Amino acid sequence: MALTFELDPAISPALREGLLALWADVSNAGGSVGFVAPVTVDDIRPELVKHFVAMVEGRIRLLVGRDEAGEVAATAFIAFNTHRLMRHWVWLYTVMVHPRHQGKGYGRDLLAAAEEAARGLDGIEAIRLTCRGGHGLERFYGSCGYKEVGRVPGAIRVAPGDDRDDIFMLLPLL
Repeated sequence: MALTFELDPAISPALREGLLALWADVSNAGGSVGFVAPVTVDDIRPELVKHFVAMVEGRIRLLVGRDEAGEVAATAFIAFNTHRLMRHWVWLYTVMVHPRHQGKGYGRDLLAAAEEAARGLDGIEAIRLTCRGGHGLERFYGSCGYKEVGRVPGAIRVAPGDDRDDIFMLLPLL
């Protein structure tokens, strides 16, 4: 069954807890979403609060995918550029699909929903995202239409002696 996507859902306690649980579960399963396992929802909460503040300020929009039970199963944050010369593209951050739903095509569905949302934004011509090397994520994003446009070798240190590339990907919308 497909996910149901919603852009800019009302932030309720249930949504907040669902986002925290998703982020922790993805991180603890080895996902590249800003943390390294093991993490708890309390570790993630301050980062989510920063995202909520940016949402209130109009700098970020939230895309949520819910499964057939109505549970938060996928997310992406669409962030606007504040620099006047870069307002024609957006960043896609914290792209997550719950581990129990991976392998069902939901990642592709999430990226398609994010593309649709970005196309609905006035003046947006491209989406950029970064991904951590070492997991093959650049191949996945590439299969969804994104092109690798840059790479910083060893920019992400996940552990002593375990440095990963920071890979920049771009999806033109025009």
